Amino acid sequence: MTDLSGKHALVTGGGGGIGAAIAFALADAGAHVTICGRRMEELEFTAERHGNIHAAAADVTDETSIGKLYMQAQKARGKFAIVVANAGAAGSAPAEDVSLELWDRTLAVNLTGAFLSVRPALAGMREQKWGRIVFTASTAGLKGYAYVAPYVAAKHGVIGLMRALAAETATTGITVNAVCPGFTETSLLDRAVDRIAAKTKVDEAEARKMLQANNPQGRFIQPQEVADAVLWLCAEGSAGITGQAISISGGETW
Repeated sequence: MTDLSGKHALVTGGGGGIGAAIAFALADAGAHVTICGRRMEELEFTAERHGNIHAAAADVTDETSIGKLYMQAQKARGKFAIVVANAGAAGSAPAEDVSLELWDRTLAVNLTGAFLSVRPALAGMREQKWGRIVFTASTAGLKGYAYVAPYVAAKHGVIGLMRALAAETATTGITVNAVCPGFTETSLLDRAVDRIAAKTKVDEAEARKMLQANNPQGRFIQPQEVADAVLWLCAEGSAGITGQAISISGGETW
């Protein structure tokens, strides 16, 4: 069993889906987990279900908002030893129809937000000589998908950021990795199914089959599978794993 007692973890986008699953996994292992996002009602619903989870409103694209979160959460529960940069968002359009506003917003949430979420933790982790940083990237950070160019570009950037930070921290007791889920059973997937159904004029069941076909196992990844991988990366036994992008996709990226 992984024991994270005494550790303080931050999970961005922790109110639902993959983020909530990660928060519960870390909390079950004994960590105090601060979850943040912009929808406080969703965050509070998650926090109410576990005594080790604490909700805080924050916008990962806003440096001041993240700074306030760090100040308040670390004052209450100590410096962060674990940061899971999980917040993300995606929109779809053919590349020629992608507006600059959509491009900027997608990169702000997925890439700049990931950087702002982890940067303030680095000094404290160096002082503790221990730290775990995990980015929730995507198979979109390892390959290309049509009609989501900004998202693919952002997630490739997250993988690059992860590798740069891993190189900087390799001798400090800090590890930096990324998990790269394929299509995962979340509300984000539901929205993708709705878009496909609307554009291709197929029913929801057929749209889901179209997405499942990306996974050689013929299924969707479950949030708990991603959470289990993150928990492993936070364990003492994973100290030799850093700079890695771990595909959780049923073999999609082999």
